[in-house]
Amino acid sequence: MQKIKWGIKAELVLLAAAVCVFIMREISDGRRAQKEPAQEAASETGEAVEVSADGSYIKWVDFNVTCEAMSKAYELDVDSYQEEVHLDWIELLAYVGAKHGGKFDKKSVSELQETAEKLRSGETTMEKLTKKMEYYDYYKEAYGAVLSGMVGEFSLEVPKSEGGETEWKNFYGLKAFSPIARGFDYSHYDDFGSSRSYGYSRPHLGHDMMGQIGTPIIAIESGYVEALGWNQYGGWRIGIRSFDGKRYYYYAHLRQNFPYNKELEVGSIVTAGDVIGYMGHTGYSTQENVNNIEVVHLHWGLELIFDESQKESNNEIWIDCYELTKFLYQNRSQTVKDEETKEWHRVYRMKDPAVEKAGESPRPVPET
Repeated sequence: MQKIKWGIKAELVLLAAAVCVFIMREISDGRRAQKEPAQEAASETGEAVEVSADGSYIKWVDFNVTCEAMSKAYELDVDSYQEEVHLDWIELLAYVGAKHGGKFDKKSVSELQETAEKLRSGETTMEKLTKKMEYYDYYKEAYGAVLSGMVGEFSLEVPKSEGGETEWKNFYGLKAFSPIARGFDYSHYDDFGSSRSYGYSRPHLGHDMMGQIGTPIIAIESGYVEALGWNQYGGWRIGIRSFDGKRYYYYAHLRQNFPYNKELEVGSIVTAGDVIGYMGHTGYSTQENVNNIEVVHLHWGLELIFDESQKESNNEIWIDCYELTKFLYQNRSQTVKDEETKEWHRVYRMKDPAVEKAGESPRPVPET
């Protein structure tokens, strides 16, 4: 009888171990299903994936910068662009973030303004202000990973004052766009980290924007198409990698039957503001082209990559994009529909120096 009891206990232990292995495998598979990152693309092309030898890269980022703080820092950057002291919006945000442990509140805007005034007057420099700040370098690198591709020089096709013709003009400012085209309504709230249960229990690692089927989805930043196709969690989805390799933009639940701009394929270069796809509610199915998501919406996520080993691992860094989405609202791409092809296209083209540089040479292996 005692042997039987011990036998039952042993079987229960083995069963529990098997269940644990199964759950961990499901979690790992689920995380992998959310995107097809650089490792898979590299293995297909024969390129080597570099990994930091000493592991001295950032492992975690809590991006808690408010829309108001980003807007003020951005304003200060643009206003001082041609001045002797050009204020860097990322440095300003990193300084305030380092002072307050990454927390931003209503006082942050006035603190950014006061800091800017001291810098512009020559009273001090950012180097002096941050000399003894232990975590300034961390915040500068972390915030830079999120924001570094969003502000800079670019050329934009704009309408002439008369005749309906267009001309090209040079600008310095925001060259990143809202993921929803201008003129299309949507609703949203901060849902980062909320529970999801399809496949396995997990947190929501993105931002949902509810709208109508067929709403044009816009490339937030210029980059390479790294993933295009179906997975059971995101349905029809697109993954775009920034040229510096630091950001992976994930757009999911795209429209049934007609999810993407037909010209896109893996490896395509897209310019910020381009129409890349259309809102839908596909996903939650191993069978392709199925609408199993109840609410029509765009799920977009932003993963930060400081080292290629972070892709397809338990060390992925996804940030809360709610405040960033609010900030990007000020720049929405104007689109028009081609009635013959049923595709939507941007009305005014943009020339991004980063796109022109990327087009001059083959796609590089992302830096580590």
